[in-house]
Amino acid sequence: MMTLAELQQALARGPYHQWLRLTATAFAEDTVEIRAQWREEWVANPDHQHTHGGVLAALVDVAAHWALVSRTGRPVPTVDMRVDYHRPAMPGDLIARGTVIKFGRQLSVCDAQVLGLDGKLRASGRGTFYTGTRD
Repeated sequence: MMTLAELQQALARGPYHQWLRLTATAFAEDTVEIRAQWREEWVANPDHQHTHGGVLAALVDVAAHWALVSRTGRPVPTVDMRVDYHRPAMPGDLIARGTVIKFGRQLSVCDAQVLGLDGKLRASGRGTFYTGTRD
């Protein structure tokens, strides 16, 4: 199984992950916690200052994906994903938590939550990922 340091190193390789300023804060079999450092470019509407839903969706995808890496040891592609938005994410860092729900030979399912530092749920989602062998 990958260590927390190895996960952080793998996260840091992706330019989009670098832009999101992701830091792995916890990692165990079937679960991951990732902190995203807030940046001004996330603002969807300057009049309201809330974070764009696309950033929240990306964090759902990232957390769910990396929870699976604890099982696969390798990246896996997203097949399908849904996101529910619960309340606006105002300026501030966000915490994304992913959990493997079902690990399958071909397809696996993970849930993820995005929370503010106050612990309040901002978004949640479920993703299906291809965990079969690569062709």
